[in-house]
Amino acid sequence: MSEPTALPEARYMTPAEIVAALDNYIIGQKKAKKAVAIALRNRWRRQQIKGEMKDEIMPKNIIMIGPTGVGKTEIARRLAKLDKAPFIKVEASKFTEVGYVGRDVESIIRDLVKLSVRMVKEEHEKMIRPKARAVAEERLLDVLLPMPVKPSVAGEGYEDEGEGYKRTRDKMRELLRQGRLDDREVEVVTQESGGPVVEIFSSMGMEEMDINFKDMLGNLMPKKSKKVKMKVKEALEMLEKEEAQRLIDMNKVTKEAIHRVEQSGMVFIDEIDKVAGRETGKGPDVSREGVQRDLLPLVEGTTVNTKYGPVRTDHILFVAAGAFHVAKPSDLIPELQGRFPIRIELDSLTTEDFVRILTEPRNALIKQYQVLMATEGIELEFTKEAIEEIASIAADVNQRTENIGARRLYTVMEKMLEDLSFEAPNMVGQKVTVDVNYVREQLADIAQDMDLSRYIL
Repeated sequence: MSEPTALPEARYMTPAEIVAALDNYIIGQKKAKKAVAIALRNRWRRQQIKGEMKDEIMPKNIIMIGPTGVGKTEIARRLAKLDKAPFIKVEASKFTEVGYVGRDVESIIRDLVKLSVRMVKEEHEKMIRPKARAVAEERLLDVLLPMPVKPSVAGEGYEDEGEGYKRTRDKMRELLRQGRLDDREVEVVTQESGGPVVEIFSSMGMEEMDINFKDMLGNLMPKKSKKVKMKVKEALEMLEKEEAQRLIDMNKVTKEAIHRVEQSGMVFIDEIDKVAGRETGKGPDVSREGVQRDLLPLVEGTTVNTKYGPVRTDHILFVAAGAFHVAKPSDLIPELQGRFPIRIELDSLTTEDFVRILTEPRNALIKQYQVLMATEGIELEFTKEAIEEIASIAADVNQRTENIGARRLYTVMEKMLEDLSFEAPNMVGQKVTVDVNYVREQLADIAQDMDLSRYIL
């Protein structure tokens, strides 16, 4: 397969371009890709609207229905990556209504904001890195080449010495940038990290709050400095990071992170079918409907208090997914059903799909193993017939046992290349061709064994 061409940023991409970008990593599932592409494009359309109508247009949340391993999570994850949007994946079964053991549903938004802050902070660090690097270099040069002490007689030769010092410092800076001083050991002054992390218990649930008591008390408890010995290369990296922290405006970062969550955040709720059973009033299912009712305000639109400030959830896109083997989407409470107007059934994967999954995506399994073996100096090749045989065995095992979709390929590939992976360090410089006979020989047991649980990694 030819290398996919570079695509523009997702927020300016047409639905067709978004689908093409998803095709680089996910095989099949055209209906699901089309639906999420439209949802992403609608976000861009909403941003172009001026006036009151902009706030009235709500995202059309999506429910994906299909067995495990067919690409539900990957579609949502790749979509968020395309849009550079804050994205979080949660499992509905891990949350409970208030009063039962488990996490509070509002922690989903708190975690999403925390992730967004980290994302925006990293972006700001990249922008100010050149400036932080320059300041760090000067600090390190002060250590490597201290300023000469002024002579006792005022003006006696000092001007000449100052010019000489400047030239020497410029030469030292050049050596530093060339990496020729990397292994020299220096002693630098750095500031100790802040106070301890404190866990706060409140009606919102348990949230980890990073409280720095030194910041709270201000100048009453000034930050401590300490001297550390290290190599020049390590010292430069540490000082650059320290300067970047000083230059970043955290108020600006927080404001931008919250805005990004509110306008382009994405929440993927997996295993929604596990809480789809109607209330029974007793037994282990007692909190299922309660979880749905707790999720409802988030999906409808509410304000969640976080340590970074209040966050509105009205325009966050929620994508839910589940196998729905036992329960049905209609088993969800009507209010929640109404908040997921788009329903997509994903197709089960065929042998032909497995062949394409093994070879076509940018992160195809066969490409992964070829790169892994190349680190040992081994050239690994697969014949077309061998790939078809691997796909056929994986599809057959899925049919006869539990259908775990494309994840079965991980099981089959790892088992088939187990011996090669073990012996690889002793096979430097060799070329290994995997043909049909090799596949059948290595997978003879797995093709006959009905219970494959011991091979699932």
